[in-house]
Amino acid sequence: MSKTGGARVIDGTTEFVGVIGDPVAHSMSPRLHNRAYEALGLNLAYGAFRVPVGGVAEALRGARALGFRGLSVTTPHKQEAALLADQRSNDVVLLGAANTVLFQSGVVVAESTDGRGFLDDLARNCDVSPKGMSCGVIGAGGAARAIILDLARAGARELIIVNRTQQRAVEAAALAPEVAHVGMLGELSTCEIVINATSLGLAGATGPEHDGGASLAALLGPHQLAIDLSYRPARSPFLSAAAERGARIRNGLGMLVHQAGWQVRLFTGVEPPLSAMWEVVNDLATS
Repeated sequence: MSKTGGARVIDGTTEFVGVIGDPVAHSMSPRLHNRAYEALGLNLAYGAFRVPVGGVAEALRGARALGFRGLSVTTPHKQEAALLADQRSNDVVLLGAANTVLFQSGVVVAESTDGRGFLDDLARNCDVSPKGMSCGVIGAGGAARAIILDLARAGARELIIVNRTQQRAVEAAALAPEVAHVGMLGELSTCEIVINATSLGLAGATGPEHDGGASLAALLGPHQLAIDLSYRPARSPFLSAAAERGARIRNGLGMLVHQAGWQVRLFTGVEPPLSAMWEVVNDLATS
């Protein structure tokens, strides 16, 4: 990829990666990845591609045929991408979902970077290791499951899984049977880290315990780190209420950057320029 007047220009030797999802126009991934490849001096371009439900197989065939290095995968395609891959990492097998696919010598390889991205943010930006800690996870979807798996691997002493659908909570807890169990909201008051991986706490959220996350945040206090995986707004009602109770708070922006960093590693084989990637999203950190 050459430069004209300071702008990167796609040419005949440019290679491609991208993200598939529906919707996908709002995705921050193109800005994050393209800034990374520019900083690395790579002739690699990243786009966003809307793929409707049922279109993943065709999208994978097309991307592979066109010589793409790989794709990021977002809602609602993570499970289907995992099923359609020729090879799956151990994490993808356990989670039943993939947020990354690689095209390696014609083979579709499925990977998951969400859990690693979450742990990287904890370590690098919160100076926290979950080893020996009690952690509460609200939610049992794809991101929550990846985080549960990696928290257990990182040595969390206890994982309390809270979810409105009991069976999904049971399935999520089964990823880490030695340390995880299904619990109630009230049990989160004893946790050192509480992670919200649902829409709970977003403005307009509805449900028996939602009220903008205030009821949940009332369980928290100064001894806890409260994390909301959402990052728009930067401080959700849940995080605002938790902060008022004295809890330390963190949104999901760091996880977004670091999981993308792991995808950069997978797509390119080199270390991601995290400082350059943070430049892209710093305007979201306080907005």
